[in-house]
Amino acid sequence: MAKIFPIHPAKPELICWGCDRYCAASDMICGNGSDRTQHPVELFGDDWDTFGLNANDAPPAPPKPSNT
Repeated sequence: MAKIFPIHPAKPELICWGCDRYCAASDMICGNGSDRTQHPVELFGDDWDTFGLNANDAPPAPPKPSNT
């Protein structure tokens, strides 16, 4: 079973986010690569979860008033 992915972790730079093990950046057990995988908050900023495929649906724009 997969672990719950944290949206805003306290110190994302200390963990490798490449798999469900969430290893410390200093001991990557899975061999996912030579560098740790960054958390999306490090790559895209604090609002990373508000855009893209997993974003909440935006409310529809209000209708424009007619000129008649």
